[in-house]
Amino acid sequence: MNKTELIEKIAAGSGLSKADSKKALDATVAAIKDALVAGDKVALVGFGTFSINERPAREGINPANKQKIQIPAKKVAKFKAGAELNDAIN
Repeated sequence: MNKTELIEKIAAGSGLSKADSKKALDATVAAIKDALVAGDKVALVGFGTFSINERPAREGINPANKQKIQIPAKKVAKFKAGAELNDAIN
């Protein structure tokens, strides 16, 4: 499912227009992004939790020439599905 299909599903399920559904989806995604940038967790009960995970610096190998390279530390977005979502999938 892509963004356009998701907007159509939101519009059908909520009774909103597609334009309003797009605005709502964009605002939701922006709010989640802003919270993660600020270092906060976003927990949606029954759906899951978005959080930031820090990966430490490590040593890797360049597959092209087999030389060792240093991979810098970085932050990555993480999603952990909630119990209700896991139950619905399984």
